[in-house]
Amino acid sequence: MRNATLATLVCAGLLATARPASADGDPEAGRDAFHRCAACHSIKPRQNKVGPSLYNVVGRRAGVVDNYRYSDAMQNSGLTWDRETLSLYLEHPRDFLPGTKMAFAGIEDEAERQDVIAYLATLKPELTPDVPMDPYKP
Repeated sequence: MRNATLATLVCAGLLATARPASADGDPEAGRDAFHRCAACHSIKPRQNKVGPSLYNVVGRRAGVVDNYRYSDAMQNSGLTWDRETLSLYLEHPRDFLPGTKMAFAGIEDEAERQDVIAYLATLKPELTPDVPMDPYKP
């Protein structure tokens, strides 16, 4: 009986700390998870790396950042980076958009993807007033 009670308490504690995937995500957790992206992407306006800047990416059309050479697939995709499209792309980039230059395998964990997207959604001029206005308006 005592073992059953202890097991129930342990399971309840684990369930209480488990975080289900949320369509909104957690921007703080997303900032921590972004380290996987930071090797290739900047979060500063007009600062491209191996990949384009992700500043103000949520709501932006794909393939429009100045001074970045996109693949033909990305440039001609007609995509807009809303939350749903970002989630599908970030899950398996090369499957979602064959011909993309992005070599990243993807983020399979739904909650982690939503967290990263929530973090990216904070990188907007109205939410980061100390950052100069972004030239990449949607």
